[in-house]
Amino acid sequence: MAQLEQFTAPARGSGGVDAVVARMRAIGDDLPPRDGLAVFNRVYLSVTEEVDRHLGAGRFADARAATTLDLQFAVRYLAAVDAAAGPGRPPACWRPLFQYRRHPGVRPLQFALAGINAHIGHDLALAVVDTCRTLGCEPAAVEDEFDRVGDILVSLEERIREELMPGPDLLQIADPLTHLFGSWSLERARDGAWAAARALWALREHPGLAGEFRERLDGAVGLVSRMLLTPLPD
Repeated sequence: MAQLEQFTAPARGSGGVDAVVARMRAIGDDLPPRDGLAVFNRVYLSVTEEVDRHLGAGRFADARAATTLDLQFAVRYLAAVDAAAGPGRPPACWRPLFQYRRHPGVRPLQFALAGINAHIGHDLALAVVDTCRTLGCEPAAVEDEFDRVGDILVSLEERIREELMPGPDLLQIADPLTHLFGSWSLERARDGAWAAARALWALREHPGLAGEFRERLDGAVGLVSRMLLTPLPD
């Protein structure tokens, strides 16, 4: 985590987000386009750039809270990337993506969904708690910023599907992909992340229970990611 400290401190404006965007671009430049991590990285990069534009345009009522949440969210993903590249071990929610990132039977949309599932289902809840600790506030104080970032994600969901779903000449693949896409819901994942964040905040004075809750959340989200990455026939 040492090399990620520049992203963990609150930043005014979008300068800290700019640093995250630069890091994501560097990750993408180092990977072949078909790599599963590269696929998710492109999706997350587009979301982060959109958040940066909203910050620059003053569309968040509390820019400091929005920036802090965005950075705390991003640092979880970047830490998982570093753990997978080094001697560490990424959280269970991220392991399926790293394990299957080069599997020829897994389609780009599946990589995108697995990464989004890991990042929202697990990382977002922890990022809310980290944000509240950083700002010294309750989760309710950042709910508007949480919802605004979630609205940006939802607005990009249809574009992601259109870009990553195969064309009409690949309907044999499209049918199971359509099933996978329809089986996972960004809205439900976001609602679950908010509920998990509130539960973790309520358990902050009980580290043992909070740690068990985080571990179970990590494992459950990882199981969903593994199912989303089921190889499909050619």
